[in-house]
Amino acid sequence: MKNLRNALLLKQLYQLKQLGYKYTSVTPYKEDEQDLRLPNTLESLKKQAIECHLCELSKSRHKVVFGEGNPHADILIIGEGPGTTEDSSGKPFVGRSGELLTKMIENVLHILRSDVYITNIVKCRPPNNATPTPIQAHTCQPYLMKQIELIQPKLIITLGGTAYHYLTGDDTEISKVRGTMHKQNDYTVIPTYHPSYLLRNPSAKKEVFEDLLKVKELMDK
Repeated sequence: MKNLRNALLLKQLYQLKQLGYKYTSVTPYKEDEQDLRLPNTLESLKKQAIECHLCELSKSRHKVVFGEGNPHADILIIGEGPGTTEDSSGKPFVGRSGELLTKMIENVLHILRSDVYITNIVKCRPPNNATPTPIQAHTCQPYLMKQIELIQPKLIITLGGTAYHYLTGDDTEISKVRGTMHKQNDYTVIPTYHPSYLLRNPSAKKEVFEDLLKVKELMDK
């Protein structure tokens, strides 16, 4: 692209010279500036994410899992990334992890799953359900930050260490920060364990129950 621009500049300078110009302040060629701003509605942002090919995850995905729920939710829930079932359906947290998350929301917070908004750090499934790499997470981060800007949640629940780390920049182990509250911008972050971790470690459900009671307490204020 740079070589093409230089060639066009050179061609038009020759044309000006043939017309008798020795010096000109006129710009003979100006490359159109791209508008790099993200859309200002969730629906338009979703359409852009569906067409995104900025990282290698776009090559192996079946569907982009943008997120779903109440676009004006007070609670935003952020996971790590889509799994196999999510990659097939295009929806976040379906399957066993999704069923457990729904129970966590409805049985402890006493609200419907549709009352919250649910998304992930990355919108495409990493192969073999691997942890997103820093490049993948940071490439996808503008979508997440724009979601937060548009939804304007009061509380953000991060599920697992990966979601907490990439949202806050804090790499403290999830076992040491779960249940704590972190004020960030105009919202409060409360980290807890990921539902998939609970499926492997049922004894940790008690700790998540305690974390969600803190969320419920904040909701009731």
